Amino acid sequence: MMPGQEPRRSSRAWVTVALLMVVCFVSHLNRVSMAVAGDQQLIEKYSISPTQMGAVYSAFLFVYTIFMIPGGFFIDRVGPGLALSTMAILSGLFGAATGALGWIISSGAQLWIGLLLVRGTMGLCTTPLHPGAARSVGLWVDPNRRTLANGLVNGAALLGIASCYSVFGNLIRGLTWPGAFILMGAVTIGVGLIWRKHSSTLFPRGAASEKPASDLASAAQRLHWQSLFRNRGLLLLTVSYGAVGYFQYLFFYWMHFYFDKVLHLGATRSEYYAGIPPLVMAVGMPLGGWAGDFARRRCGRFWVIVPIAGMVGSAVLLAIGIFATSPGWIVAWFSLALGTLGMSEGSFWVTAVELGGKEGGTSAAICNTGGNAGGMLAPIITPWVSGIWGWPVGIGVGSVVCLLGAACWLGIRSGPARAAEA
Repeated sequence: MMPGQEPRRSSRAWVTVALLMVVCFVSHLNRVSMAVAGDQQLIEKYSISPTQMGAVYSAFLFVYTIFMIPGGFFIDRVGPGLALSTMAILSGLFGAATGALGWIISSGAQLWIGLLLVRGTMGLCTTPLHPGAARSVGLWVDPNRRTLANGLVNGAALLGIASCYSVFGNLIRGLTWPGAFILMGAVTIGVGLIWRKHSSTLFPRGAASEKPASDLASAAQRLHWQSLFRNRGLLLLTVSYGAVGYFQYLFFYWMHFYFDKVLHLGATRSEYYAGIPPLVMAVGMPLGGWAGDFARRRCGRFWVIVPIAGMVGSAVLLAIGIFATSPGWIVAWFSLALGTLGMSEGSFWVTAVELGGKEGGTSAAICNTGGNAGGMLAPIITPWVSGIWGWPVGIGVGSVVCLLGAACWLGIRSGPARAAEA
């Protein structure tokens, strides 16, 4: 390697990470923006019931989950550079189409059907997002910094969620809801074009440039995608990430309700309190990434103590929060629980890509499918259990699920020790 080439590569790697953070931030802001528009205008203005609006929200997530693995195939066939730019541009187009519906449709029933179709298709277009970001990190970032990089990228996604009510809510007030969607669609397309220009210099077309990183075992490099479904480590990782998804969506869907309707803290305070845990999680993700990289350098195969400790800690902290009585302490414990869980996030993506070898995008998509499948269970199971045994038990199920997910890591072997054995 020529003198000065390695520092230049390192600098460009972190520019890549920064752009991936922007892509994830904007994509998740777009994802949650539908709920903001629904709460502020659509439900009341067009007489769309909360149940019908919930179907619109679920349309995105359902299609996103069903087509996650084909999205992984797409990443491994065309590379994460083109896959992510395609994702951003198409997502931006369908985000703008969401707003265009408000200009061409006045009937609430017709608008509802249109939103189902547009948001469901947008979910399909978004499938390469996280697997593609993880694959890019695996190809370009130094092996000793990948967990941190993945933590930063996924932390940016949480910031997009946490800031959506403020950012998109202000856009609606200033531009109307159709104008807000069209503006955000244009911004997303612009981000996709910037990423495409940058990634084309990282992954030149036709040069097999998006080849597996040199630290992966040669046997893993030859792994065919079909064998991924028989990979015990990847299956355990997918189940474990399903537990993470359950825990996260428990907070995203039910914390505001729990604070407002169960603890009776008031709508304004509950909205404020519900926004704190995602912010703490956004901080926990890069911190856990740094810890994971440190453990991978120093502890060999025992580095998995980082994701295990994160998941066990989050389960314990959630349980403490359930038994707390002061609103301030409840919010504090719940926020620490979600933040501690975030410390395990980067480890999942690094491990998924390593286990996949040449099919790292597909393996990351399989893992993410598990996360979303677990996430879809939380909105259903939580109120059902709570209706029978009470809300403390319904929330507490998240602790049990998280402990089971942590146990899965005991059967996962990846990282430096695995590579050395190959």
